[in-house]
Amino acid sequence: MIRLTLMLAMMFTLICCRNSTEKNSIKTDKSAKNKALLEKYFQHFNNHEWQQMADMYIEQPEMKDPAYGLKNTKMTKADIVKKYSELSQMIPDVHDNVVKMYHAGDNVTVEFESSGTAPDGSKFILPICTIFEITDGKITKDLTYYDNFEEHKK
Repeated sequence: MIRLTLMLAMMFTLICCRNSTEKNSIKTDKSAKNKALLEKYFQHFNNHEWQQMADMYIEQPEMKDPAYGLKNTKMTKADIVKKYSELSQMIPDVHDNVVKMYHAGDNVTVEFESSGTAPDGSKFILPICTIFEITDGKITKDLTYYDNFEEHKK
């Protein structure tokens, strides 16, 4: 009886450890996929490949950008292309430099600095934080936060 109890306890422990390892492996795999997706996203941004970047979103993702007000809005891929095309017309050398990514399940918070030359000719660096929600390899939410009241000049 003691032998049977010990064997059952060992089997239970092995199953629990295996399930825990599999869950950690799935989380690690998801984090790696989300990291790769967002690295590609910022590559498209820095190359001003707006359509390729927009294709990384679902059809109508939830978006937030202080330049468009305080509320979340739904945007189409065409809206996203238009928004960033207008940005690159205003700031032709706009470039994002990722500082760090923080993973939490389907959410990835990206800390980055956007830089370029403003229309008045001055150089700027703007610290930005975006919370991305990713489902099935597509961006479903893009909630961006930055101080849009003061440019930080170089």
